Amino acid sequence: MKFHLAINMERIDGSLDMKDVARHTLEMVQMADAGGFGIAWAAEHHALEMTIAPNPFSILAWWAQHTNNIRLGTAVIAAPYWHPIRAAGEAAFVDLISGGRLEFGIGSGAYQREFDRMRPGLKQTDAWRYMQEMLPVIRALWQGDHAHEGEFWSFPASTSCPKPVQTEVPVWVAARAPITYDYAVRQGCNIQSWPLTRDMGEARLYMQRLEEALANHPGARRPVMAMMRHTAVYDRKEDWMVPVRAAQRQLSQFENLFRNLGDVENGFPKAIPFDQLGNRAEYDPEMLHRNLMFGTPDEVIAKLKDYQAIGVDAFIYYASLGLGLAEQKRSLELFCNEVIPAFA
Repeated sequence: MKFHLAINMERIDGSLDMKDVARHTLEMVQMADAGGFGIAWAAEHHALEMTIAPNPFSILAWWAQHTNNIRLGTAVIAAPYWHPIRAAGEAAFVDLISGGRLEFGIGSGAYQREFDRMRPGLKQTDAWRYMQEMLPVIRALWQGDHAHEGEFWSFPASTSCPKPVQTEVPVWVAARAPITYDYAVRQGCNIQSWPLTRDMGEARLYMQRLEEALANHPGARRPVMAMMRHTAVYDRKEDWMVPVRAAQRQLSQFENLFRNLGDVENGFPKAIPFDQLGNRAEYDPEMLHRNLMFGTPDEVIAKLKDYQAIGVDAFIYYASLGLGLAEQKRSLELFCNEVIPAFA
């Protein structure tokens, strides 16, 4: 099993200085680079302090100058917010300056709140059509001159400047729905999946969708299947509620965004009080501890073996969950020193 790191510059409230957050994020990526992680992933989100990532390519360019071996990926660019020529050029530039370390992840976008600001009038449920139109265009632009007449973009012959260093840039799509698994297999893309806070049944469902897509396309290359979970490793079993409380707080802010309540002040979504949640079972402490990648090194190794057993190729360590900066670093240190060697 391979290991990836997903990390955001993140502020749950205004108590952290942005300079400290930025320095911490880079240091975490450097720890992952030295500790055996294969890829570091940067997201795209707008006008939100809990995920400060207005341009993942600029973040990757920053990381590239301060790392040596770890590959650098977008997880993911939101296709409706980009023009294909710009996305192709930005991606190729990162591949150039990183020495061919780019992993290109593309998706549809997450929150209706962002669409209302970045692509007004577009429903989040329709955004997958932009992603499916854009990806073949970007690949063509990386090869040379390409003219496009599509539903969402049209332009005369143009090309990506610069071109990628890699002959073939690995491409990833974020997939949960069967239609996206089918698209990934047809297009030769790797897959990032996120079961949120759900149990292993959700993970097995995603593996089933992958197998169904492969069965529908005989001879297609099997994609790399990566699965992401919020992760926190700690020294003592009795500390299990520390990451759980952090996750509960962050997830209640996510709930605000998913519902598009509009209750965001200066970039900080307000947490929904627990007694106002209709889906309280999704915030149960024991459930979160069980389903997320929380535990001592031995407990985390045992959980990861369950993912390995169902065929997951790579585990994405999602570091951003509102945990204290010192706790985040200790968690990653334990993961590098005690968890990764168990899968060597």
